[in-house]
Amino acid sequence: MKKLAVFASGNGSNFENIVQAVDTGRLTGAEVSLLVTDRPSARCVERANRLGVPVFAFEPKSYPSKEACEAEIVFKLQAHGISLVVLAGYMRLVGPTLLNAYQGRMINLHPSLLPAFAGKDAVGQALAYGVKVTGVTVHIVDSGLDSGPIIAQIPVRVEPNDTHQSLTEKIHAVERQLLVEVVQDLVLDRIRIKGRTTHKLTADV
Repeated sequence: MKKLAVFASGNGSNFENIVQAVDTGRLTGAEVSLLVTDRPSARCVERANRLGVPVFAFEPKSYPSKEACEAEIVFKLQAHGISLVVLAGYMRLVGPTLLNAYQGRMINLHPSLLPAFAGKDAVGQALAYGVKVTGVTVHIVDSGLDSGPIIAQIPVRVEPNDTHQSLTEKIHAVERQLLVEVVQDLVLDRIRIKGRTTHKLTADV
């Protein structure tokens, strides 16, 4: 049984989706053992409390440095026996202290087809640029901004009448599906990474 930590900064809908996937058997061999958030008043904390998942909520400004903050995060992760970290709506760039502790075992969910529209408000960026297709990416976290090796992507069509809200809703629907699938593959050790290339092992390997 692999223990997961989900990092979130806001609503936490993808966090709850992962918990529900475990509870309903859509995601096997794993349990969500910790929610980590940099916003103690965020709705994801409410969700975690309702679902009975332990929470580590911190105020970044209360630490003397990013390194000190991440050192405590690593301590909490290790104390809970976390083997896989899932960033799902976590709005802080990961520094070397946390990255080094979970190198290759930390993934991020991003609402675009990377490398297009990295960073904040990817939906707004896509609409402003006028693309016809955007999507969802799950990738390994590295030291850059949404720049790590890509594990999986799903396209989402942008319709002429799409608003920020309507496109966000379409992307969220795809996120819920893709993130659970990738987490399952990682839990079952099906993903191999070589440089910037990743591939999924087939059932007969």
